[in-house]
Amino acid sequence: MLLRPRPVGASRWAFPDLLANPELGELVGWGADLEPETLIAAYRGGTFPWPHGRRLPWFSPEVRAVLRTGSAHRSRSLRQLMARCGWSTTVDSAFAEVMAGCAQRREGTWITSAMQAAYGRLHELGWAHSFEVWGDDQLIGGLYGLSIGATFCAESMFHTTSGASKVAVFDVLERWTRAGGLTIDGQLPTTHLSSLGFVAITREQFLHDLRAHADQHIAMSTARLPVSRLARS
Repeated sequence: MLLRPRPVGASRWAFPDLLANPELGELVGWGADLEPETLIAAYRGGTFPWPHGRRLPWFSPEVRAVLRTGSAHRSRSLRQLMARCGWSTTVDSAFAEVMAGCAQRREGTWITSAMQAAYGRLHELGWAHSFEVWGDDQLIGGLYGLSIGATFCAESMFHTTSGASKVAVFDVLERWTRAGGLTIDGQLPTTHLSSLGFVAITREQFLHDLRAHADQHIAMSTARLPVSRLARS
């Protein structure tokens, strides 16, 4: 089971209260740093870093993509894959490897070495988690993100075998909601996320939900589990 994250203290940087300042656009600030207390303060306020160039920008989308049990969609082909593949999933077994896999993007990446180090520290403190998909004991896909109360803020995913990243998404959803979690945050809406059942909600709604459950601890299972169970859930 996931243990409660270790406290990180107060951030020395002030992030805007987006509910009190709804007129702010998606880019809410520049600068600050990637220290654990900075990142946790940002995520608790619905903001995340998206490195581009030398100055560090902080974003909070005005429309947010979220996944919940009731909206999840597994295509027939994905269910068939889950039932027959023989894969398994784990949690926090290969955090650094999952981040490195997510950083290997043809179109370029915001997952810089500094980001990998920063989220690695959050992993050590119990805030950041990875979900691994294994085939024949080989890491073939995964996803990482942060647990903020009952919201899991998914950051990025990857696969080396077709379908493995989709499996990771539904592994997160099944484990998280079974333990009492409410929402998987996918940040920006995309066609791909929509096909999995992510729905678009306003930033205001997202922030209200995030704040209402920001201090809830989700004691999620980290055991190795067969992917075949996801075809039935």
